[in-house]
Amino acid sequence: MESQATINELKIGEKLDHFLLLAKLEIKQTKTGKNYLDIDLKDKSSVINGKVWDGFEKFLTTAQVGSVVKVTGTVEEFNSQKQLRIVSIRSAEEDDDVSADDFIPRSLRNLDEMLQELKSVINSVDNPYLNKLITTIILEERFSKYTRVPAGKAWHHAYLHGLLEHTLEIVKICDLMCRIHKSLNRDLLISGALLHDLGKTEELKDDASFDYTDKGKLIGHIVMAATEIEIQAGKIEGFPEDLKNQLIHLVLSHQGKLEYASPVEPKTVEAIVLYQADELSAKTNAYLSAVKIDKENETGWTRYLPLAGTSLKLPDKKEKNDDIKTSLFD
Repeated sequence: MESQATINELKIGEKLDHFLLLAKLEIKQTKTGKNYLDIDLKDKSSVINGKVWDGFEKFLTTAQVGSVVKVTGTVEEFNSQKQLRIVSIRSAEEDDDVSADDFIPRSLRNLDEMLQELKSVINSVDNPYLNKLITTIILEERFSKYTRVPAGKAWHHAYLHGLLEHTLEIVKICDLMCRIHKSLNRDLLISGALLHDLGKTEELKDDASFDYTDKGKLIGHIVMAATEIEIQAGKIEGFPEDLKNQLIHLVLSHQGKLEYASPVEPKTVEAIVLYQADELSAKTNAYLSAVKIDKENETGWTRYLPLAGTSLKLPDKKEKNDDIKTSLFD
């Protein structure tokens, strides 16, 4: 595929003739009852919304979310965000020599390095029951999905290997707290960190769409992870009941508040540490990504971030924007 400007490099008023990944497609109606297409397009840098007002009937016969499309149009501004007014759109053809993998964002961290780090962390858990449990679940049962899926669809670590990167960040934070506070149960806390988002392996697809699975929508990653721990711990002879319950509590409470979809709130010191570590990793990554996406915004601020409840101040343009990281531990 020939080089093309990334989405976050596009300027208001700029014409584009791009291959992009179709991330969302909906048929909507204007106030007068006329159909139009509301679509999201993405590449490795960002996602942009677009509207197709006319001439899309043929495209609908071949359109598939997660596939590559060829788009021409103009970059406009709507509600302080970039949006595409699309003139033409078609599905990519074999002769175009493009692949969905060309547009899927992935972790900037070296995968082999992260895999070695994961195995080292697992080996550092001394408790034989916990070590057996996390080895079975992660290295034997779900290794491929665990090390590939994103940690989220859009908000944080929303790229291939994102769950692995996010988990290793949390492990580092928890490990630091264990060195500061010796009374913390490190084996329990690190095991909880490794398993807290285990359900993402079933909740999220690892294809180009990063969409939610039916099971993910119906059950959710927290309940799926807790259920898997219950099942696998039951297969390990002599697994202490209290240890299992405390580990499951870490998973169930890791989002901190009932209004944040945690079935329970943290009730142990280890659970509180895990919740705060998860928050720090997720929000730091999300905010760094927002700053990187909007680094050229002339206002000096990012777009309004609904989940943050604010816009973020951009670094001084005298600073090197290329130095803006997307990982907590770059």
